Amino acid sequence: MISILGASLLSSLLYLETSKLTTPISNFRPIFINNFNNFITKSNDTQNPYPATFAYLISATKGDVPRLRRLLYALYHPGNYYLLHLDSAAPEREHRELADIVGKDPVFLQVGNVWMVGKSNLVTYRGPTMLSTTLHAMAILLKLCSWDWFINLSASDYPLVSQDDLIHAFSELPRDLNFIQHSSRLGWKLKKRGKPIIIDPGLYRVNKSEIWWVIKQRALPTAFKLYTGSAWTFLSRSFAEYCIVGWDNLPRTLLLYYTNFVSSPEGYFQTVACNNQDYKNTTVNHDLHYITWDTPPKQHPRSLGLKDFRKMVLSNRPFARKFKKNDPVLNKIDRELLKRRRGEFSYGGWCSGRRRMHSSCSSLQGDRYGVLKPGPGSRRLKTLLSRSVFSKNFKKQQCR
Repeated sequence: MISILGASLLSSLLYLETSKLTTPISNFRPIFINNFNNFITKSNDTQNPYPATFAYLISATKGDVPRLRRLLYALYHPGNYYLLHLDSAAPEREHRELADIVGKDPVFLQVGNVWMVGKSNLVTYRGPTMLSTTLHAMAILLKLCSWDWFINLSASDYPLVSQDDLIHAFSELPRDLNFIQHSSRLGWKLKKRGKPIIIDPGLYRVNKSEIWWVIKQRALPTAFKLYTGSAWTFLSRSFAEYCIVGWDNLPRTLLLYYTNFVSSPEGYFQTVACNNQDYKNTTVNHDLHYITWDTPPKQHPRSLGLKDFRKMVLSNRPFARKFKKNDPVLNKIDRELLKRRRGEFSYGGWCSGRRRMHSSCSSLQGDRYGVLKPGPGSRRLKTLLSRSVFSKNFKKQQCR
């Protein structure tokens, strides 16, 4: 009898523990700005009327709050979702300032689709902490809301099309596509990235410091094939779930491998996708960013200015980087491409007036929720997507 009761009690305890791991997504309510004003976020449970939906991670560091605010207002759309991460190197004053932006804007409060990571991460340049922050954001957004693509940006990025343009251009694409610029031809990176071993102190220390280089090097892997590319991606929800949940062990194995890899965000998602039979044929070899690089080996993007404006537009790409704070070219982009007035949101059907074509976009018009008004930016982006996705060479450029 005692053994039966003991077995029953053990069974109930195991059941309770299992139930904690299977909490329904609808019950998940993370508290992000809890350290400052007890602002409790909520997920947007209403049905999204837009044909394509994007979930953004916007990362920033010390001194970036003004740029982050400008980027957020340029990117904002009530049909998308936005998670802001200000790393722990920023002082508490800046965290409070960002919390006020998110917690006090009437549109953000009305729609409930902008959040801030309350317990920020320490991020080391070229270290795996950059990758762990991205995976952290993906996990939060997977739990929090429903979306089609995950986009990671930094405060030095800026859009070249409106969100109505982006949504309209992506609305007819298969939802399993992953825009990951990639190549297996590592070139100089074989010796400079593949063989060196680094340690990121940000994984176990409170204060920020540079990565450490181990004297001994390692052999190149034979269990999987290395790929490299851009750290800026558009990832499908299915692939994001695979990276986080991983129904086989590849994502975890590669995460452990890339923990000691220089600039791991430039290789992790490429290597995961191209070594998996289900996802290697979903890759589009493009990062959808306009970037101009320094002289070889092209490790650092050059800051863009007014002289780059025409090339940015002709590239048909939806994003560009990097920009200096309040560079005059940003005003030109706001004025000519985004139809955005200073301190307001970019032009969109959700806030456009009925009488004037480009009226003030500072508040949500309820009867316009779900309305799209794509412009020339949508046509430019569709041209790029057609060349990338529907060309004859599409399959030839996948995981080569």
